[in-house]
Amino acid sequence: MATTDPLSDMLTRIRNAQLRKHPKVVCPASKLRGNVLDVLREEGFIRGYSRIEQHKGLDEFEIELKYFEGAPAIQEMKRVSTPGRRVYKPVDELPKVRNGLGITIISTSRGVMSDSRARLENVGGEVLCTVF
Repeated sequence: MATTDPLSDMLTRIRNAQLRKHPKVVCPASKLRGNVLDVLREEGFIRGYSRIEQHKGLDEFEIELKYFEGAPAIQEMKRVSTPGRRVYKPVDELPKVRNGLGITIISTSRGVMSDSRARLENVGGEVLCTVF
């Protein structure tokens, strides 16, 4: 079944799997999802992910979730920019999540990155989601 917002679908799959304490979750692969997973891995919110080839060229990501003392590493994930309402921010207006304890994932002209890296590179862009 086709989804209208693939990134939101992936975030929901991760959220639901963590509620059930699953060690891994599978979602369809795409370039944007892979870039967001790279940022989550770099920031330490997931253990990692791998690309699995399925039949007829349809690939999937197997995401290894991270837990600390039984609690999920990701406490909250929210989609900010949606297909019906895109949210763009310049570098000086990028939101901070919980005073810097969380991250904001941004799609910039230099690729998908966290808010702290976007501030270092002095670029703004579309605010995809926030993670805490």
